[in-house]
Amino acid sequence: MKMEHVGIMVNDMDESLTFYQNVLGLELRNRQWLNDTVELAFLFFPEQPSVEVELVKGGPVEKEGIVNHLAFTVENIETELARLKEAGVKLVDEAPRSILNDTVKIAFFQGPNGEKLELVER
Repeated sequence: MKMEHVGIMVNDMDESLTFYQNVLGLELRNRQWLNDTVELAFLFFPEQPSVEVELVKGGPVEKEGIVNHLAFTVENIETELARLKEAGVKLVDEAPRSILNDTVKIAFFQGPNGEKLELVER
C-alpha cells in the first residue's frame, strides 16, 4: 500500500538524532524505550510525514537482508554536498555522478554510524 519506514541500527542515539535532525532536516516524531535494552526514535520530513526513518539503539543486529543505502531527494546536489562537507559529514563522493543518460545526479555520504546515505537530484 505504501512505504512505512526504514530502520537503521545506531551506536549513539543522541549523536544520530543530532545528525538526522540538524544535518538532514528531519523532525522527531517519537522517542521511547521499547524495553530495558532497546531505544527507538522515529523521524520524518514535514513534506512527507507518512514515511519515517526509525533509529534503533540496542538489541541484536541482524545480518540477513541488509539494506544497502537510504536516499534523499534534493533540489541542488552541489549545494547540499557543500553544506554536508562544511558540517563535517564524510563524503564518499566529493562531486555528483550522472546516471540514467544524464537525467539524474547522485552522490553518496556516510551517516554517524557508517550508514550509506545518498543524495538524488532528478
